[in-house]
Amino acid sequence: MLQRLSQGEKMHNAGTERGRNVFNEPLVPCSFNPLTGYFRDGCCRTSEEDTGTHVVCAIMTADFLAFSHARGNDLSTPRPEWGFAGLRPGDQWCLCALRWKEAWQAGVAPRVVLESTNSRVLDLIALDDLQEYAWQPDLS
Repeated sequence: MLQRLSQGEKMHNAGTERGRNVFNEPLVPCSFNPLTGYFRDGCCRTSEEDTGTHVVCAIMTADFLAFSHARGNDLSTPRPEWGFAGLRPGDQWCLCALRWKEAWQAGVAPRVVLESTNSRVLDLIALDDLQEYAWQPDLS
């Protein structure tokens, strides 16, 4: 017998799995400070309720933050009522896939942490395009 889950049960069940990254490996958390993710659990996980598809773990830049603000999504201004301190260059954040793609097309896409980027992004953006913007740790 098929059991229908309530909205709360769906959210709880979605919260128990981290998902897979673009390499089909377990998703690595993106950021705990600031706390990111659609579920605010540090991971770029998604669900049917996430209409923005917040799956790209990106490292913020001043250019991208200005671009996002100009598109109507101010990520820099603190919103204490939401527990949001505002983002600064260097912060990692789970971005909407289509906003990253829009920034990429405009030449202001931020670097992407591929190990922390959800495989669901591949429904919207080619892996080659993401790899072009892959963050590489400084090994020096």
